[in-house]
Amino acid sequence: MSAQPASGRIKPDIKVLGIVAGGGTLPGILADACEKDGIKPFIVGIEGQVDPNILKGREHVIYRLGLAGRMIESLKAHQAWNLVLIGSVKRPSLPSLRPDLKTATFFAKMGLKAIGDNDLLSAVRRELELDGFIIHGVHEFIDELLAPEGVIGKHKPSKQDEIDIEFGVKVSQTIGRMDIGQSAIVENGVVLGVEAAEGTDALIRRCGELKKKDKSGVLVKTCKPQQDRALDLPTIGPDTVRACAEAGFSGIAIHARHSLITDIDAVRRLANEHKIFITGIEYP
Repeated sequence: MSAQPASGRIKPDIKVLGIVAGGGTLPGILADACEKDGIKPFIVGIEGQVDPNILKGREHVIYRLGLAGRMIESLKAHQAWNLVLIGSVKRPSLPSLRPDLKTATFFAKMGLKAIGDNDLLSAVRRELELDGFIIHGVHEFIDELLAPEGVIGKHKPSKQDEIDIEFGVKVSQTIGRMDIGQSAIVENGVVLGVEAAEGTDALIRRCGELKKKDKSGVLVKTCKPQQDRALDLPTIGPDTVRACAEAGFSGIAIHARHSLITDIDAVRRLANEHKIFITGIEYP
């Protein structure tokens, strides 16, 4: 996928940007945009998760998740004090983490309590800021990634879709408040499923087998009420549209200005081609 154009130097004082990169296309989109704006990307790739294609021709290191100390040393050595944490990351089990001293100290400070993704990311942010790093959101460099309000493409939600969207917002905000997930799928007022550890793609596949009618059901994806806007914003892209079309859903509702859309032109084209709607929704 080609990167979306940068919207101009929103952060003109940044010379080097550290990109802690998980999976998906967003780390590469950000790196491309930085280079167009004269910002040098230094990529710290998560082993087994980062797309190797985004590393080609760029300064980078690859570490497994348990080596936080070495990641931080590399970022400091490259003067990458400004950071974006971007891309999907699958949590390893604690036995497979094999933490270095920095990682072990971090988890010891947190204790053994069960925590969701948002709490974990917020704790990571605090630790990085104590080390002198400045954390940014990807939209600070490419504001075109933010989902616009309103319909994207030719197709609009029906009255039933609107009802399902309204219910889906309530459900997704409830599970978001509990730090469980960001997405819910609703068909004719019935919740087919909510997102948890499996992620959005697996949720779509699972709920596609549960739906009752052809071309019905809505994926609703919203930002958690307590979400740190610099970390883990809800994201859709062309693959999300394809998955919803294959599952037979009528459309997707995404949180306007608080969610990301990768390659919005491709998302619009696919939505038109598959006759499903994409809409950016606002709510209190």
